[in-house]
Amino acid sequence: MFQFLYNFLFLPFFFLFMQFIALFNPKVRRGINDRKNIVQKTAEKTNKFDRNNLTVWFHSSSLGEFEQAKPIIENMKKRGNFNIIVTFFSPSGYENSIKYPHVDAVSYLPLDSPPMSKKFTEAVKPSIVIFMRYDIWPNFIFTLHRQKIPTFLVDATMRDDSVRLGYFLKKFHHSLYSKFRYILTVSEVDRKNFLKFRLDPLKVIVAGDTRFDRVYERSMIARERMLIRDDLLQGKIVIVAGSIWEEDEEVLLPAVKKLLKYYDDVVVILVPHEPTLLHLEKLENEFAEIEQTIRFSFLNSYKGERIIMVDSIGILLTLYYYADIAFVGGGFKSNVHNTLEAAVYGIPVVFGPKIGNSREAAQLVECGGGYIVKTKTEMYRRLRTFVTDETARSAAGENGRNFVMKNTGATSLITDKITEVVDLS
Repeated sequence: MFQFLYNFLFLPFFFLFMQFIALFNPKVRRGINDRKNIVQKTAEKTNKFDRNNLTVWFHSSSLGEFEQAKPIIENMKKRGNFNIIVTFFSPSGYENSIKYPHVDAVSYLPLDSPPMSKKFTEAVKPSIVIFMRYDIWPNFIFTLHRQKIPTFLVDATMRDDSVRLGYFLKKFHHSLYSKFRYILTVSEVDRKNFLKFRLDPLKVIVAGDTRFDRVYERSMIARERMLIRDDLLQGKIVIVAGSIWEEDEEVLLPAVKKLLKYYDDVVVILVPHEPTLLHLEKLENEFAEIEQTIRFSFLNSYKGERIIMVDSIGILLTLYYYADIAFVGGGFKSNVHNTLEAAVYGIPVVFGPKIGNSREAAQLVECGGGYIVKTKTEMYRRLRTFVTDETARSAAGENGRNFVMKNTGATSLITDKITEVVDLS
């Protein structure tokens, strides 16, 4: 019954809905257009594989989930010769991963219909398939199971209040999750929630979260990038405000202005989530009457400006390396961005109250490495404390770094399990 409802009600509605959205959303329209002849396009890529090597297929919804797959992919490449293909649901994941050097092919995942899932799987010819986090598609799962291709769900999470645990959906998801060879969860809480689907306890294992490994690995590389000259910020207390939206700025900027007024050694690096020309000019106008600003791309002409506007993307994690204090945006909009990217450097992390979808942000608060602020006054007081009290700043930073380091190691555990299954296949 569930498969009938999914294939004959949900999928047609989903397809029509996406076609409608594509009329107004260029990103969705691009994803639909790029999926044309996707089986043939993918077959042309996989036909170039060395068939003496096993093919491992990773699927991620988007770029964020793929970041969690990267440590596993790179670890597997170190262990042996594998053909690696990755697929995405979203255009952002696909377009930003085409040049990733550790994979052999990149593709979209086609529409999850029974015939398409069969044709696409036959084009890929995988030895094993890894689904990252949550983006599983029923017909692909059923097809892979019928073809006896082992599947993993990795970095898996299941919240206590997940709708999947509801009475109607629970049976349907049991039929899906029971087809996985292993479900590797982020925590014991997640494992217990997956077991509510009446799964084999031996197939649901706590492995940890590869995001911790990823931010640690990237932080090691970031130290070598030397984006800012050592002498440029010497003797300064640097606050990096990363991935900030206008909603964050409404609370953050008044506190920044006040800090700059009273503390001469403070330098603030503002990193907008969307550094458009219009947004940068708006920020510059905010400080025009009280402080000189400079854009990051003009740092070669730096003359002691205390506000640095970042006008490029992809460098935030490296910028946290230069910070004494971090503010991570998103917490005043919809949900806080990646707090681990800052915490890994041993600096206190401040963010807004919307952290419902960020378990690690809540854990940072619990361990004393992260701090929630809700108002302009709280923002100023918290930042001022860390500016003026080096002991408090160091203690909070150490708490955050210890939290990150304590949770590294998931990549090796997951890769061990994958290679164990591949060797047995």
